[in-house]
Amino acid sequence: MKLAVVSAGLSSPSSTRLLADRLTAATLARLDAEPETVELRELATEIAQHLVTGFPPARLAAALDTVAAADGLIAVTPVFAASYSGLFKSFFDLIDKDALTGTPVLLGATGGTARHSLVTEHAMRPLFTHLRALVLPTAVYAASQDWGEQGLAQRITRAGTELARSMHPATPATPDTDTAAAIAPRSVTGAITSADPAHGHRPVPFEQRLAALRAG
Repeated sequence: MKLAVVSAGLSSPSSTRLLADRLTAATLARLDAEPETVELRELATEIAQHLVTGFPPARLAAALDTVAAADGLIAVTPVFAASYSGLFKSFFDLIDKDALTGTPVLLGATGGTARHSLVTEHAMRPLFTHLRALVLPTAVYAASQDWGEQGLAQRITRAGTELARSMHPATPATPDTDTAAAIAPRSVTGAITSADPAHGHRPVPFEQRLAALRAG
């Protein structure tokens, strides 16, 4: 399996690349895949050339092919003006409109303040939905004050587990306590429940519960 990782950080080192690397590690801890990272800062000139000329230079063409051929994608951007960066958007503007159809995508973003934490929902998720990708439920936003906090580590673990299971449905959820039940078990109807049938818990049908209330 191939895992493409797109990082739009502009500095080196960058918190955006750090988040991308941690999301990659969390995914590979539960999935045997071949990762390839695309660092957009190294392709900024080529992206601009392609937008103007319509022809991608060789390095950019290889990066576009990497993303198009991937079985799963991690896409991480810094927040600029309450949205994804222009470099991030310009790169995905060059992706063929059908290239990501059905591809599981894990979203990540970094910013200086928690006030921009919804950028993954109001900006990034609609972008990849438009590209008909399979956008995973858990997106990870990391503000400056989040680094080193347990909450960020748990979100990264949960998101990586979701991507691993989307790329390879047979991948089990990890039992370790750090994951905190990375993906909640579901009942026979598909609803999320804290009672795992594998542990001997059986859901009580609603009709049975209702009959018990009437009898009482």
